[in-house]
Amino acid sequence: MRNEEFGLMKRFFFLFLLVLTAALPMNAQEASRPKVALVLGGGGAKGAATVGVLKYIEKSGMPIDMVVGTSIGSIVGGLYCLGYNSEQLDSMFRSQEWADLFAGSLMGDSIVRSLRQMTGRRSFEDLPIPFRCVAVDVKGLREVVLSRGDLAQAMRASMAIPLVFKPVKMDGMVLVDGGVLNNLPVDVAKNMGADIVIAVDLTVNKHEDIERSGILSLLRLDLKKYQQNCNDVDIYINPNLRGYGAHDFSPEKIAKMISLGEKAGKASLKSLKKLKKKRKLSASKN
Repeated sequence: MRNEEFGLMKRFFFLFLLVLTAALPMNAQEASRPKVALVLGGGGAKGAATVGVLKYIEKSGMPIDMVVGTSIGSIVGGLYCLGYNSEQLDSMFRSQEWADLFAGSLMGDSIVRSLRQMTGRRSFEDLPIPFRCVAVDVKGLREVVLSRGDLAQAMRASMAIPLVFKPVKMDGMVLVDGGVLNNLPVDVAKNMGADIVIAVDLTVNKHEDIERSGILSLLRLDLKKYQQNCNDVDIYINPNLRGYGAHDFSPEKIAKMISLGEKAGKASLKSLKKLKKKRKLSASKN
């Protein structure tokens, strides 16, 4: 071998070692850093506020390692994991097609077709960010966490509001809206390995006085789990949506709810940045 060729190979070898050495600490740090989950609650049209909140989560620079959603939270969360950013979701919510899509139909077949167009017929396994959505199997009234297969079908099942949308039959189950049993699935994120949870809750009325009387326990099957999940978050974002409902898909109300979500997100921006810094310090120590 000529001296020139030997020298070239030697330089290449040392360059390779240099790159490899530089990469190792970063990979080790990446593996040890706290994992952040974004949990998106249900609420129909009020999901517009979630889009507003997402704008400020993006502004904070907080990386999201996993997403869990229920009902409209599964729609927003699934699309977000696919790569839709907050501005794209904003445009989608403001479109008339979006309002028509969720106007309410016992069949709901058009929703599946539209969701498949949005998702490009992707499956959970194709997502760059791990995603889970929650539904309820009416046979036995049990919670089901969907994590594989047809993404559009799973999202559709998660938001199958009883008496509004037709249930989804899947793997021998009859699935309806996950909000029946778990409208803010923080526990699902924890089971996925989340160390830090950011939750967007669209619940409007807490009804503390009714809750004490025990009446709300009869109306909300998810109440006990919901209360625990609210307590288990690191950053809890609850836009003030008083006066708005799950069926308020008019352009004016959607625009207002997005704005209210932005207001709640902006109010949380300082906490998000502080948590991001704390998370970075924790990773560097490890």
